[in-house]
Amino acid sequence: MLIVRFLSPGADRPSVGVRAADTVTELPVAGLGELLGLPLTELRAALATTGAVHDAADVRLLPPVDQRMEVWAAGVTYQRSREARITESERSADVYDLVYDAERPELFFKSSAWRVTGDGESVSVRTDSEIDVPEPELGLVVNAHAEIVGYTVVNDMSSRSIEGVNPLYLPQAKIYLGGCAVGPGIRPVWEVADPYALAIELVIHRDGEVVWSGETSTSLLRRKFDELTGYLFRADVFPDGVVLATGTALVPDLPFTLAAGDRVAITVGEVGTLTSTVVSGKEGMSWLADSR
Repeated sequence: MLIVRFLSPGADRPSVGVRAADTVTELPVAGLGELLGLPLTELRAALATTGAVHDAADVRLLPPVDQRMEVWAAGVTYQRSREARITESERSADVYDLVYDAERPELFFKSSAWRVTGDGESVSVRTDSEIDVPEPELGLVVNAHAEIVGYTVVNDMSSRSIEGVNPLYLPQAKIYLGGCAVGPGIRPVWEVADPYALAIELVIHRDGEVVWSGETSTSLLRRKFDELTGYLFRADVFPDGVVLATGTALVPDLPFTLAAGDRVAITVGEVGTLTSTVVSGKEGMSWLADSR
């Protein structure tokens, strides 16, 4: 089962539904934010309600974020990420050692809902950056009550060259139009037996060829999900829920960089596959601002 946002044929506004096999069943809610405002037990019951049924092939899936939802991310949560950040940093490599070993995790805002792209849509690389990479991550879907209710796939796009100059440039390296993709849907938490044993795969295609690929597992994650969620909710509220990306362990070696036209595929076991096409600059993302 996947909880999805979608457009059905002829519809002028998105719906929320449950995808199972080859069908999508609508739910009687105004949006994901309404669903994620419920406690976990009530959300689970709400998924049992029935509505119009569509052929999955006839609907267009949208990113599983809407209304006042936000996307946040955790950094330096895997040993590989720690090593990559140290390698790219020109002056402040010790910062990444300190945050990896610290009691308090690194958490940062990633995107508002309207900026997020979904499966089959595009992500962008900044035109003022020399080295840009996708960061494949398991995303926690957390309701307004700080309960983890599901999992999704996140592409936390990143400019390694900008952050490498100075860690304080992290917002510019991470937060920009086309810098975040989420999808294809939300796998309910009760359907995943062990979220610390999920395979994560990244494949980058260029001109029909695989130019980079790698695999890892959430078993290598240093932080626990409840720990990350607890810190996120310590001094903040998310009335319509939040997606929290849990960090990456797949970082291509320097000087690899994405290029316009590349296709990025991220697969998280038991959750799904998120695909994106790479464009260059905010001009390549003009469709996103227009469509929202």
